[in-house]
Amino acid sequence: MAQGVKNNFRFLMIFVLTILNNHTMIGALLKRSQLRLLKGHKNSVVIIFLVISFQGFGQISQKQLNKIDSLFTSWNVSNHPGGVVLVSKEGKTIFSKSYGLANIEYNIPNTNNTLFNIGSISKQFTAMGIVLLEEQNKLSFDDDIRKHIPDIPDFGEIITIRHLMYHTSGLRDLHGLLGLAGWRRGDLETNDDIYRIIKNQKELNFKPNEEFLYSNTGYILLAKIIENISQLKFDLWMKQNVFLPLGMKDTYVETSINEIVPNNATSYYLREDFERAVEYWGYFGSGNIHSTIEDLNIWLQNFSAPQNNWESAFKKLLFTKPLKNGFETNYGFGVRIEDYSGRKVIQHGGAVGGFRALVRTFPEEQLNIVILTNYSRSNIGSKANEISDILLVKKNNSITKPATTSAKLPAKFIKLSKKKLQEFEGIYWSDSEKTGRKVYLKNDTLQYSSSAENEWPLLPIGKQTFIMDHPSIKPIVQFEDITHQMIIKTDSNLPGIFTFLQKNLEMKINDFNTLVGNYYSPELKSMYSISIDNNSNIYLEHARHGIIKLEQLYDDIFSGHWPVGTVEIERNENGNITGLRMSNGRTRNVWFKKYTTKKRK
Repeated sequence: MAQGVKNNFRFLMIFVLTILNNHTMIGALLKRSQLRLLKGHKNSVVIIFLVISFQGFGQISQKQLNKIDSLFTSWNVSNHPGGVVLVSKEGKTIFSKSYGLANIEYNIPNTNNTLFNIGSISKQFTAMGIVLLEEQNKLSFDDDIRKHIPDIPDFGEIITIRHLMYHTSGLRDLHGLLGLAGWRRGDLETNDDIYRIIKNQKELNFKPNEEFLYSNTGYILLAKIIENISQLKFDLWMKQNVFLPLGMKDTYVETSINEIVPNNATSYYLREDFERAVEYWGYFGSGNIHSTIEDLNIWLQNFSAPQNNWESAFKKLLFTKPLKNGFETNYGFGVRIEDYSGRKVIQHGGAVGGFRALVRTFPEEQLNIVILTNYSRSNIGSKANEISDILLVKKNNSITKPATTSAKLPAKFIKLSKKKLQEFEGIYWSDSEKTGRKVYLKNDTLQYSSSAENEWPLLPIGKQTFIMDHPSIKPIVQFEDITHQMIIKTDSNLPGIFTFLQKNLEMKINDFNTLVGNYYSPELKSMYSISIDNNSNIYLEHARHGIIKLEQLYDDIFSGHWPVGTVEIERNENGNITGLRMSNGRTRNVWFKKYTTKKRK
């Protein structure tokens, strides 16, 4: 070998090793050597290529990667479940590692090829199925869902496919419905269970496109639409039309909890100790896809660099549409489109049993983050944020958003008489949030209270308009005479609407005997009984849920533990009780008619 070539080769090796071990020396090395090497040596081209390559890749340092690794070291302890993490930049994996055990009982470790249930991340894949059928002109996003599922009841309002994908349909969520119907935590929940109960529903949570309320029911119906149009089982259609064409060779839809698929992690709850999470989630469409970090990274890459013939489909997943009142949601077709430190981020999380999953992509930076775990308190949301902060250079023009404010306190307020202020006193109830607020006069100032520990002054800026003197926000509070409502406005957020419930702040009915009886839901085919004991405690009883003690909130409103939530008594014009409505989060106002009376001994 000629001496010059040997020297170049020696320099090349030193150069590469230097870069690998200390990125900060690149600049100094170039200054000393680059110009001299350019003179007369063809091997300099190789070195310049390496410089360019390493400068592009060198944006991520070993120190940054070590910081990412340190976030998960607590998972690598004895008899501890864990998970897998992948980070890619510009199409190249820069970090990929597994931690902890996939199965504690048999001491099986997680690997980068371990399969995890990704929970609600599944929704974007179901949405992609709908998008592909729309591109084949087999459906329209604005089709009435009854066109494709004729046995869905007519709610008096058109529910479209788009409403299902945006969570704006008003359909009650499956978990709340099944709970009220008698399903206990851990009972098997299937698509057939949901179809059977939805067919009996008479009411919605709200009119379509009036609110955003996350509903798993909608995505279960989307899976049914795909099956009805394609005449194929959902899992087979997804495999043939989404997973395999994209190269996601290990991803599949679990349609039965009895399936045996190798290399799946077992999930655990972390309470005082780890407990096995019994698999009850037999539904699909809204969840129950199993995948790996590699496959999910392939999927995320399509949001910034789509594969051939997939660009249009992935763009459609990012479609959003305002609610009827003009409020912009950040939810597309199965994905959330949000802002993170001034950057666009597309993401979604998933949780079922003890599984927790998160996928996040910064499309403009081509940065993807995938975290999959098999225990419930893995805290992956904050870990994803820390990874993002480690890898993203803070923008010079990025400004941390100040605390939300909708108004500044004016220099002067108008004066309202004590009599006028007393007109606004009372308890106000939100039918959507199922929560109450107290408004009362204290030391000549109207006060707003959300709980016993929280009260804030309402300072008048108009005859019926106030500013709440909250330490971090300054909402506008408007009282409406005609509707008897208190409307709270904060920035561009949806206003909170509370309807006047009762004038007396402390008054509660004491004669519970009128409540005693049986209450039956024709929608759920389920009955609850109300009884009282000798100490005037009131109870709700169900054949499967047992006895649930109720706590009185206001005159005719009570609360109880899952699945009850809130119980609102309904009366006719004579004050006689006709029934009650139960709500538990994403399931609102399920009707139970009163039939007979009894008294608990």
